[in-house]
Amino acid sequence: MTPLQNPEDKPRKRIQVRFGEKLRIVREQKGLTLKSVAKAAGVSESLVSQIERNHVSPAIDTLLSLADVLDINLEFLFEEYRRERPVYVIRKNERPMIHEDDIVYEELAKADEKDRENSLESYVIKIPAGSHTHHGSYGHVGREFGVVIQGTARLKYEKNEYILNKGDSVSFPASCPHTIENAGDEELKAIWVVTPPQRFVDR
Repeated sequence: MTPLQNPEDKPRKRIQVRFGEKLRIVREQKGLTLKSVAKAAGVSESLVSQIERNHVSPAIDTLLSLADVLDINLEFLFEEYRRERPVYVIRKNERPMIHEDDIVYEELAKADEKDRENSLESYVIKIPAGSHTHHGSYGHVGREFGVVIQGTARLKYEKNEYILNKGDSVSFPASCPHTIENAGDEELKAIWVVTPPQRFVDR
């Protein structure tokens, strides 16, 4: 008779945590070579190289040694461990919208507060002829990126003006005053990305 097996004795799925890229980025930022880090941590240069390329998972004592040599906070190394990575889908007919006078913003990308500075928001902006945006006219933190998909836009950025036709794109620091005008006779449509999010669309 086969003895009953304790559920805890079943082999568990191994969860791989990738530290390599973070270790490499910090090492390069500090101007350290693989050889110097390996020597200080008491391991081979080849092992450090393999860890940085995620070819091997380091033993905990090795990881602690490398973190100590590079002066890395362990919370920084483990922040991605078992973190949920939600995928947000917004259907075409379910886009949240907000109206700014006669301008329509249709949300394309949902901002995720967990991503902090890496989060973004994106819209289809629809501007009728003769109109322009007001949001951003005083500037705000972050960057913006836009692509014109219909019509002609005039971007006013500080004291400069830029004409953007269908297919043209633009990116800029958002800290300076800026507005988008419809410079044509038809409705202007543009895909716009803002990071970090300004929470322009109410949730």
